[in-house]
Amino acid sequence: MTRSRGFSLVELILVIVVLGVLAGVVTVFVRPAVQGFIAQRHRSELQSAAQGALQAMQRDIRSAVPNSIRTPSDQCFELVPTVGGGRYRMAPDTVNDTAGCASAASCSAVLDPGSLTQRFDVLGPLNGTAASNDFVVVGNQNGNEVYGNGINRSVITSPNEAMDKPAFGSQRFAITPIQFPNGGFGGRFQVVSGSEQAVFYVCSGAGLDAAGNGTGQLLRRSAYGFNASYPSSCPAAAAADAVLATRVSACSFEYSQAALTEYGLMSLRLELSRDGEAVSLQLGAMVANIP
Repeated sequence: MTRSRGFSLVELILVIVVLGVLAGVVTVFVRPAVQGFIAQRHRSELQSAAQGALQAMQRDIRSAVPNSIRTPSDQCFELVPTVGGGRYRMAPDTVNDTAGCASAASCSAVLDPGSLTQRFDVLGPLNGTAASNDFVVVGNQNGNEVYGNGINRSVITSPNEAMDKPAFGSQRFAITPIQFPNGGFGGRFQVVSGSEQAVFYVCSGAGLDAAGNGTGQLLRRSAYGFNASYPSSCPAAAAADAVLATRVSACSFEYSQAALTEYGLMSLRLELSRDGEAVSLQLGAMVANIP
């Protein structure tokens, strides 16, 4: 007869002791390593999100219409981004113009601030794009000019109006008739999208919850038109706003511009937090303010 044998008390105690040692090893060595890996992954994700958001703002700032940045608070700022730009003809083409200019297409088209402009030639290649119903902006020395009264912006009715000779320019803009103000430098103009116009960046609800997660969002609001009045506060969040970043625990936007200088500096700071881990990035963007 075969006798069955179970575990003795000593063997059971030894197993319990070994399991306790293994649990202690896991607690002391393995768990911190796993937690460190998870924390590092969270920091990497937060850093990538913060970098993407800051770079998106930087692109709009660098391409903004000169002197169009408005900062009602360190939690938001407004600007008018451009989609293109170039140089306009400032004087007639005395070599290629047809005597008497039998038609608009037979002569060069000049943008003269001293008279009403209906069309003008673009000299050299257009940097970017332009389409019908976009806006052309000239000589924005004061931000409220482009936002409000529209004395320096006009609607493009055709970005490629007919002209008889290629020597007149790379293309010809037909625009809603306007007399642009004096003060443009070097014959430069900017093109603003008719579908987007002004843009607001807003840091909404920034803070921390009890678990160490950021409670705010970084929002981009567009397609709301031009607001003539200088904004007195940041707009409230809206469902149509584009979300650039979540888990925002802190942010600040500061714009420095000395009077009558060619450049300004926008300082952007964004902090994202998740489960007690935080990433804080700061970026400076130069702003060209020469119209």
